[in-house]
Amino acid sequence: MSVRNLWQPRMYYQHFGLNEAPFSIAVNPRYLFMSQRHRDALAHLLYGISGGGGFILLTGEVGTGKTTVNRCLLEQLPDTTDLAIILNPALSAVELLASACDELGIDYPRETHSLKALTDALHSYLLENYDRGRKTVLMIDEAQHLDFDVLEQIRLLTNLETNDEKLLQIILIGQPELSDKLARPELRQLNQRITARYNLKPLNLDETSAYIRHRLEVGGLKGDRRLFDMSAVKQVYRLTRGIPRLINVLCDRALLGAYGQKRERVSRALVRSAAREVFVESHSEGLSFSRVSWWSLALMMLVLVGSMLAYMGKVPVDIMSAEDIENPTSANMPGVADLNEPTTQAFTAPASPQWEFSESEGLAKLWMAATDLPAPRSLCPPPKITRLSCTVGSAKVWDELASLNRPVLLEIVTQDKFFASVLVFQIDGSDAVVWTDQGLQWVPLADIADAWTGAYRFFWQAPAGWEGTLSLGDSGAAVTQVAQMFATLDGMELNEITQFGPALEARVRLFQEAAGLKIDGVMNQPTLLRLNDRLGVGLTVSRALIRAQNWQDAR
Repeated sequence: MSVRNLWQPRMYYQHFGLNEAPFSIAVNPRYLFMSQRHRDALAHLLYGISGGGGFILLTGEVGTGKTTVNRCLLEQLPDTTDLAIILNPALSAVELLASACDELGIDYPRETHSLKALTDALHSYLLENYDRGRKTVLMIDEAQHLDFDVLEQIRLLTNLETNDEKLLQIILIGQPELSDKLARPELRQLNQRITARYNLKPLNLDETSAYIRHRLEVGGLKGDRRLFDMSAVKQVYRLTRGIPRLINVLCDRALLGAYGQKRERVSRALVRSAAREVFVESHSEGLSFSRVSWWSLALMMLVLVGSMLAYMGKVPVDIMSAEDIENPTSANMPGVADLNEPTTQAFTAPASPQWEFSESEGLAKLWMAATDLPAPRSLCPPPKITRLSCTVGSAKVWDELASLNRPVLLEIVTQDKFFASVLVFQIDGSDAVVWTDQGLQWVPLADIADAWTGAYRFFWQAPAGWEGTLSLGDSGAAVTQVAQMFATLDGMELNEITQFGPALEARVRLFQEAAGLKIDGVMNQPTLLRLNDRLGVGLTVSRALIRAQNWQDAR
């Protein structure tokens, strides 16, 4: 990892007199903010557990703080409680029971596919636990994804009881649609066994203001200084609807925007500008993430990158990051539309642009989008000294490519039955921004779909020594760099770590959950790509568009 990447967060925080990131979406107990509704939710859960009932239900929209309540609950469980947590409920009934047994350390025949064998093993364990005076709790997150047959099997588990109480208590956590699912007639028996339930709602305006102030103070804000004026706070609340996770994302970007403009406080206008960057669709003011929004993002990135480069000086040549681009400004970027102008002004559409190139030409243009370094003889894979990796993959749907958040080179077959390539910078709905012989151009995906073979390539930045995945027990330079990347993200100092241990695995799981990725604790390419995005490392779509626009302007 470059020295610059390690220091960049400190530059940003020090500008406002902060010690660390106040609005990280990572779960940090020091930033715990318990509103009255969070306290009510916790009280309901504790009541349900103390009552010895069967089911406890906690619902809430994504980002409302269910994880926060869960952490508080776990901290208040007595030492005599054994807990099994299921984070990925997309399982069959057999797989879920096996996962519960694994979490509790219950021995069972590993080759079995019998519900009876698993249930008998669990029942025996629960009886032994009860005789020892211990409670057993099964917590299932994202329970709205459970199939009906799995929910029914879970209900049957609550039949395991003594004359006095249930042997197993089950906490179901999910989004509001979980309540709708449980209200179905076929699940009425389960619904009737819920002894405590709470729907966690977003923060109100006053709570949103207190939440922002709380996180800033924990982050190191001193005295009565206010970084967000009241109009900015109201705008944050209006755009996020009081959802803590969205508040974190929006406030973080707003502070970054204020830093880039060398301002001491965040205004309403800065919040709105940040919202155009981080929100996909409007919340209350009709903001939409349209084609022009990519250019509003590009303008913001130019300001920030220019400011950071001016502060840090020259960049080491062997580091391929966002700061490899020069320091242009919006003034020398003709073709970038005003934020309030129609979106079609970003690119000039030639009559019949040529967007098909040979494989070698396409790879050369993709390399130019990724770095200013001279192109080596081998572009895919590139020399290890460049710190770039070339991934060759195959996709079936456009969403797979869009999720990469990287420019991609597509393999196509021309009408003459020759192989060629198309350099795609951005996919937006049914259209794509591609590089043509006349510059950037919006092209309907339908024009590419019939010719595309499904194969693609893209460049990205991998840690030194990266071999494809990192998991529990691995060691080496790549583990050290990944651990440092997480420390940078969290604003923490970290001694050198060479072993992928349980703590790092837990941090990876938390990040995967927050990023909407598969939660397995394995540091794979999708996880690393999202981590790079959070740290501003490598070439994302927005940065590629900036570079491509510079090419176009230079023609």
